[in-house]
Amino acid sequence: MLEARFAADWLAIWPEKAAAGLAVSGGPDSLALLLLAHAAIPGAFKVATVDHGLRPESAAEARYVAKLCADFSIPHEILTIALPPGPAVQERARVARYAALGEWVARSGLAAIATAHHADDQAETLLMRLSRGAGVRGLAAMRGISPLPGRPDCQLLRPLLGWRRSDLAMIVAAAGIEPVLDPSNRDHRFERVRMRTMLSGWEDIDPLSIAASARHLAEADAALDWTAEQCFAAVRTSGGVSCWDPRGVPRAVAQRVLERILIELGRSKPRGNALARWHDRLAAGEIATLAGVRGDGRKAEWRFVVAPRPRSVAASPSGSPLGQEIRTSAYIAIPHGRPTLE
Repeated sequence: MLEARFAADWLAIWPEKAAAGLAVSGGPDSLALLLLAHAAIPGAFKVATVDHGLRPESAAEARYVAKLCADFSIPHEILTIALPPGPAVQERARVARYAALGEWVARSGLAAIATAHHADDQAETLLMRLSRGAGVRGLAAMRGISPLPGRPDCQLLRPLLGWRRSDLAMIVAAAGIEPVLDPSNRDHRFERVRMRTMLSGWEDIDPLSIAASARHLAEADAALDWTAEQCFAAVRTSGGVSCWDPRGVPRAVAQRVLERILIELGRSKPRGNALARWHDRLAAGEIATLAGVRGDGRKAEWRFVVAPRPRSVAASPSGSPLGQEIRTSAYIAIPHGRPTLE
């Protein structure tokens, strides 16, 4: 039954016949992913283990996974990365891990990489983002399939988002395999560990229900994107000037149209809060610049152009360049009648 369940979950996000990779660290979650994939889709995947070198045991743990894969006749490769010391180690390790996996996928002729993120991970992620005031896109948390960070040509698969952590541990135990236990998963210096501990104390909170809410939010996010795409079709561009009439468009949709305009004009994609503030300034009939794009909201039809580079200005008496805050800020607002420094 577990094999059929996993096969259905895998097919739902990866119906293609192309081979994929599995990221297996040796922990109980990723070992369960390995066992389920071996039972349900044998021969359709390869395995990689990333050795971050953050603990003395990491090299031996990677070799342990390699030995398990050899016993199952599954192709396996160890990816060793060197992470320099410094703050935000988990975030930097995540970025380096995805970069290494992306290179391995491309080198191995694969089209996707699967990780063992599960329902408890999803619940933790949603609550962490909720505590930061995230919008619909952020609260949708992890998706079953999404582009691998930094590698849009590679898909990141999460076939276990409907599975509980305890279920995965039981699968590994039933197979008689001893998983690797990373002590960082019990280190309360990390936000995720603190959230995990808090969730474990809430008997009335079901992580599967929270994960289901994340799926509903992902559907709402897709609906907003679809609607914004229809609105974006009304944007007219001529001579480097883009014009759009936002009247009657809900704020959440209008922000996504503005995001598309920023991308089309060739500048960076801003964070949600900056985008919301930009929208509100334009809706108030002001001129405002975000990520190098100047928007003019003084008329019913908003106008957008690539903003000129700011000119150098004289230094202040303290030695700091005047206007430095304007030049370096991602958001610049210019009320009616105020001269611009650009």
